[in-house]
Amino acid sequence: MASMAAEFALLSSGLNFKKRVFNLPTTSSPRFKQKINCITTTKALLQEELKKEEEDLKFDVVKEIELRENGFMGMRKTKLVCTVGPACSSYEELENLALGGMNVARLNMCHNTIDWHQDVIRKINKLNLEKGFCVSVMIDTEGSQINVLDHGSPSSVKAEEGSIWFFTTEKFDGCRPFTVQANYEGFNEGIREGDELVVDGGMATFEVIERIGNDLRCKCTDPGLLLPRAKFSFWRDGKLVEKHHELPTFSDKDWSDIEFGITEGVDFIALSFVKDAAVVKHLKDHLLTKNKFVKVLAKIESLESLKNLEEIVEASDGIMVARGDLGVEIPLEQVPAVQEEIIDLCRKLNKPVIIASQLLESMIEYPTPTRAEVADVSEAVRQRADALMLSGESAMGSYGQKAISVLRMTSARMELWGREENQQSFLPQIGESLPDQVAEQICSCACQMANKLGVDAILVYTTHGQMASLLSRNRPNTPIFAFTNKSNTRMALTLEWGVVPIAFDLSDDMDANVSKTTRLMKAKGMMRQGDVILVVSDVIPKSVTPSVYQSFQVVVIE
Repeated sequence: MASMAAEFALLSSGLNFKKRVFNLPTTSSPRFKQKINCITTTKALLQEELKKEEEDLKFDVVKEIELRENGFMGMRKTKLVCTVGPACSSYEELENLALGGMNVARLNMCHNTIDWHQDVIRKINKLNLEKGFCVSVMIDTEGSQINVLDHGSPSSVKAEEGSIWFFTTEKFDGCRPFTVQANYEGFNEGIREGDELVVDGGMATFEVIERIGNDLRCKCTDPGLLLPRAKFSFWRDGKLVEKHHELPTFSDKDWSDIEFGITEGVDFIALSFVKDAAVVKHLKDHLLTKNKFVKVLAKIESLESLKNLEEIVEASDGIMVARGDLGVEIPLEQVPAVQEEIIDLCRKLNKPVIIASQLLESMIEYPTPTRAEVADVSEAVRQRADALMLSGESAMGSYGQKAISVLRMTSARMELWGREENQQSFLPQIGESLPDQVAEQICSCACQMANKLGVDAILVYTTHGQMASLLSRNRPNTPIFAFTNKSNTRMALTLEWGVVPIAFDLSDDMDANVSKTTRLMKAKGMMRQGDVILVVSDVIPKSVTPSVYQSFQVVVIE
């Protein structure tokens, strides 16, 4: 084989063999033609084998393009979640969102039918299978919504200053002038004349002027729009009037939607109106009997959830900061500080966190965001949130593609600026067993080394995603490429900061894993000779104990 390769190299160089004195046959001899045919066949077989191996490396097509165009250090690390709605539910529109950088597709179970949601999930699965994307699916439960108003109109209704409105628990069809239905019988319990009724965190404000049985007469003091199914809260002397309801976190509809999600193989279930850790544990126990790989995200959107924040974060697989609903229950000026507090806690406990609600709200109607919105997005990225989420901007807005482009460009730019001030903060130890503590320290040291040496990338070989998640927790400058042979692990890692999950058939031989993956990435133009990579693994051969095998190494690509 070596002699044939040498002859082929000489032939390729354009030399005239008839005029040179080599111990080679002339170009017209049968033996020469036989060797040429053999070389051509061998080259074709090698190319076919390489192509087949490349198919074994399931790399997200968007990340592959991003890596080729921008290099390792130009890869975006903040993940993007898009809410799918009528404005973006076609196959082509979903593909455009995926090409724009969507990592997770969110389905809000408050809206649309089960058949509609099923159709969207199957379109996303088809895109992943046929187009090479790696987009996970999240369903967001409706929850037992208590403080919800409905004026009966399909569109918003304007409340003018000084106008008198009637808030009632009476059920009626259609709409009545200056009348709003409250969805909970005891919504006015403990409410006094002079209290404020605040709609959607300040979209409109009313003063309670009279209690009439279970109903309220109110005067509009701050005019604004009343949206269908608006949230409301009561305030007295600048403080929220706390109301304790005994309604369950899970409604019958929620359980039906959860079973639907399990059947359809969704990757995440976001729980609405979580009050304590018990409800999260209850759902996780249920999932153990159905599909233990589905991750449970708790939504922080009430004063009660803030009071039990740490236990909720510990119990869940991740957190969504629902700032819109949260802003209804706490003073507006407290929202930024609470957001940063939640992000810090999630990072310490190694749980991914999504910042949601009103990131680019104006882009529901306009093609360009406000500068304040861009600053808000930048701040969430600076705080090292794992993911940013679009809600109405993608679900019903006219400029969903532009909105995700703004998130992508803003987060990438902010990550570049933030890299210069990346001082690795102290993170408390969370592992309890010795192997977990060793893994934690290895990942911490690996990220410190990666930053100090300026390595090009971190490659982690993982079965269940633990080491990839621990590396993400440390927020290194370099991208983290996570190779896994478990599809559920790959989808779960779509929400982790800086992690590029790649499907790959792992073997017990770590040297073979590293050799094959780096060779394939190099062949695909994603890695070059001289690149320095740091390799970490939690793939443990059966013949070795975990505490012995955990380690990392630095490799220079040849």
